Amino acid sequence: MTLNLQDIPRVKTITKEDFIATYFKQQKPVVIEHFIDDWPAYSKWNLEYIKNIAGDKTVPLYDDRPVNYKDGFNEPHSKMKMANYIDLLKREPTKFRIFLWNILKEVPQLQNDFTFPDFGIRLMQKLPMLFFGGTDSYTFMHYDIDLANIFHFHFEGQKEIILFDQKQSKYLYKVPYALITREDIDFHNPDLKKWPALKHAQGYKTELNHGEVLYMPEGYWHYMRYITPGFSMSLRAVARHPKNLSRAIYNVFIMRNFDNLMRKIKGQKWIDWKNKKAITITSKNNS
Repeated sequence: MTLNLQDIPRVKTITKEDFIATYFKQQKPVVIEHFIDDWPAYSKWNLEYIKNIAGDKTVPLYDDRPVNYKDGFNEPHSKMKMANYIDLLKREPTKFRIFLWNILKEVPQLQNDFTFPDFGIRLMQKLPMLFFGGTDSYTFMHYDIDLANIFHFHFEGQKEIILFDQKQSKYLYKVPYALITREDIDFHNPDLKKWPALKHAQGYKTELNHGEVLYMPEGYWHYMRYITPGFSMSLRAVARHPKNLSRAIYNVFIMRNFDNLMRKIKGQKWIDWKNKKAITITSKNNS
């Protein structure tokens, strides 16, 4: 038995009017296959190009180790020169990923290769972020702290995506005071005997190819696995729904600070309690 996932709709291209009416207002995901064919990035951006233009930059690396109470918020697990990291990606599978790497800050000339697209909603122009990964590396199932609308542009290779909306949270073994599900759930090949509530979750799936863009609506849970080495860029727009906007404010200013305080006070016991609570809450919601 597998997860209950439907394919994310795909379109070749789309007008902003159709995007707003069919996907943004409905808060439904979509893959747009040929929206950026005229960007210089479409023909230029690959791992070798990034190596040439940013090879001397030291980059923060993250892997799939479980959260530890000593870890700071988004604290990297290792660092490496970008050139060495890309050589590693091409040479062998690695769990090391780069995420939230700010183009404007790190390699401003990359902005010459793309334009901020007009989807009919205002994008945050100071936050174009790059994400890199090697074969079979993945992100835990999570949603973003600001519950933003996200446009995820993929370059080189293929990437597996699984999405759930917030209504599915009660089935996903969400960890309290966090933005993740239980980290020991393999969403690529889940053990539904161990995690039975997942059988009730209804989500979406797709495989992103070079040059395609995925729209992820506000607060959508997302799991991403690199089928081949590659990288992606995310552009984001502020959450518009009042409920999501208030949750974003709560996450940033209250939940995150409370979680950090409890880590300092209780250490690993706090992390362990949260992981146990994820199971008891989910089981209670589905009894």
